[in-house]
Amino acid sequence: MKAEILKMLTEAQDYLSGQTLCDYFHVSRTAVWKAVRQLQEEGYEIEAVRNRGYRLVKKEDIYSGTGIVSALKTRWLGHHLVFMEETDSSNNQIRRLAEQGAGKGTLVVADQQNAGKGRRGRSWLSAEGSGVWMSFLLRPQFQPESASMVTLVTALAVADGIYETTGLDCGIKWPNDLVIDGKKVCGILTEMSSDMDTIQYIVVGIGINVGIREFPSEIRETATSLELCLEESVNRVKLIDAVLRHWEERYDAFLQKMDLSLLQDDYQRRLVNVENQVRVLGYSEDYVGISHGITPTGELIVELEDGEVRKVTSGEVSVRGVYGYV
Repeated sequence: MKAEILKMLTEAQDYLSGQTLCDYFHVSRTAVWKAVRQLQEEGYEIEAVRNRGYRLVKKEDIYSGTGIVSALKTRWLGHHLVFMEETDSSNNQIRRLAEQGAGKGTLVVADQQNAGKGRRGRSWLSAEGSGVWMSFLLRPQFQPESASMVTLVTALAVADGIYETTGLDCGIKWPNDLVIDGKKVCGILTEMSSDMDTIQYIVVGIGINVGIREFPSEIRETATSLELCLEESVNRVKLIDAVLRHWEERYDAFLQKMDLSLLQDDYQRRLVNVENQVRVLGYSEDYVGISHGITPTGELIVELEDGEVRKVTSGEVSVRGVYGYV
């Protein structure tokens, strides 16, 4: 009810009477008053005037669970939200919830991570107030070999959401990094729990650098944030809503064909290393070739100097530009 009241106050042009809220939720005036008090305690400036009702004074989004729930326009994703001021990793938290039986679409959003994770065991800088650090749970019916395509679906959705919210056009460095002007602004980590032929669950983790103004020296040349690119603040609540709405759309297209054929053209238009020389860093060998885009199942097509064409699976390798990150 609290999130719904916040949404109604946000959309109201004038005072919203207590009786209107009572009638809508079929509760007492005391219950409405308690919900409003809780919102005020979370930081929302709500004015209460006798015989007029309640009015949200500042219609700006506070980064809270209530604010995110009230802003979400998704069909199913994120309807069960766990908001955490601080956690080790949103992916770890979703895994714990999954093992306890949480349902598909469960979303964890953390304002700060102390042990944020990237691919191949790397750490992820995720300080308080500086980004969108979120993970959600899937319980799909498809086979484990299809799971890697979810990473590419997610990359497209994040690019869509960033563009809708900020107007910034992101490229994708296969398979899962979002880049602006050659610097990484978002990483995606997809993890799976499965048997031989059955997926128990998939965790999709998204880390978007939003308000970071200064990066450590070791990543300063390869990392950026939305606010550095825009030189203005970005509403993280609206960004979360946009990314998750676009994710549902892109995921529907994936499920329709059970591959990326309906998304392939859009993905390749954003692919920063298409028709460029790339270095493939594998577990057993490294090699250089020309990237020719992706297959309908998400492998990167790389042509070696001798004409051999290899299809690279995302779980196996890391791909870099020959002379740098991109």
